[in-house]
Amino acid sequence: MKPSMIFYPWKKIRKQLIEMLDQFGESNLDYQPFPSSWSIGKIFLHIAECEDYWIHYVVRKELPPKIRYELKDYPSLNAIKMKLKISQERTESFLETLKEQDLDWRFKTPAGESLTLYEIFWHVLEHEIHHRGELSMILGTLGQKGLDV
Repeated sequence: MKPSMIFYPWKKIRKQLIEMLDQFGESNLDYQPFPSSWSIGKIFLHIAECEDYWIHYVVRKELPPKIRYELKDYPSLNAIKMKLKISQERTESFLETLKEQDLDWRFKTPAGESLTLYEIFWHVLEHEIHHRGELSMILGTLGQKGLDV
């Protein structure tokens, strides 16, 4: 099975993530659920950071190793959406080029781990699902309806 089909649910997950971003609105982007936490905007940007780091630095060597997307550089809903969409499009384009056996390719991480491409894709997808759940909980604490998955 083509990797783009294996990871097909990612499109729906990202769509739901972007819909959640709209629920927060501009005024909540710098809201921090507790004093030492990341802001809502930073959590969304962190999802793009992770995707770009693991897939487009560790695997593809297309981006620099120190990927940091800060809210001051992406201060609006539209800027954050664009960053998420650019990362998504870059990843989907890469997935389309792959064959199932390519998922066995091994990559050495900067920490010295040896991971397959399959493991890296799952790590990035699980990471997004984790933070999507966190953001859904924050929506609930702000009196909004969270995700219904």
